[in-house]
Amino acid sequence: MPTDHSQSTTAPVVDSALEAVPVASHFDSAKQQHDSVMLGMWLFLVTEIMFFGGAFAAYTIYRIYYGEAFHLASRTLDAMVGTVNTLVLLTSSLTMVLAVDASEKGKRGLTIGYIVATLVLGGIFLGVKAGEYQHKFHEHHAPMLGLPFHWEPGPATEGGAKLFFGLYFGMTGLHALHMVIGMAILGIFIVRCAIAKDVRARSQGLEVMGLYWHFVDIVWIFLFPLLYLIDRT
Repeated sequence: MPTDHSQSTTAPVVDSALEAVPVASHFDSAKQQHDSVMLGMWLFLVTEIMFFGGAFAAYTIYRIYYGEAFHLASRTLDAMVGTVNTLVLLTSSLTMVLAVDASEKGKRGLTIGYIVATLVLGGIFLGVKAGEYQHKFHEHHAPMLGLPFHWEPGPATEGGAKLFFGLYFGMTGLHALHMVIGMAILGIFIVRCAIAKDVRARSQGLEVMGLYWHFVDIVWIFLFPLLYLIDRT
């Protein structure tokens, strides 16, 4: 029968949680395993930074060449909706931190509750983003799959506007895909935390998952001003 193992202080809590994590046979200790897992995750995130860095570089170069078109196209995005969605995503980072903390303290119910809250907030973010996509398709601002493209400012800036919206859908779509993957893994963690004899044994995995989730949030922190705010003044 799974049980909760509550702890009261911070540093000893982390050490205690580490001791509860099963150690694989090829590691000498729980700490060595933890350090190796975290190093692996950071290396993975470095590759993700290079991946998104290419997209940000492409955006910057095209914005230099098509500044007027990017200015006009950016102003068609709803900055208020983007701001609200940013707050939702930042709140999900907070609930993710709380989930990791609760798991390290052996609080199963809180751990699962905060993971569920993270999933709900992630779902709200994706739902709002889907609504924005639908609006852009309705306005014929989706230059893909041979769909008609309507651009009121005129043909002088139409090519640049197509590039902007192509980058908008590409970059936010990749970001959304990373969120979907993260949410699927969090769903698995709910089950694993529910059936674990000691939820602290899942704390290391949740810590790694937390790093991934924060990385996805940070990517959005860069996407939001580039796409929604940079041409508002």
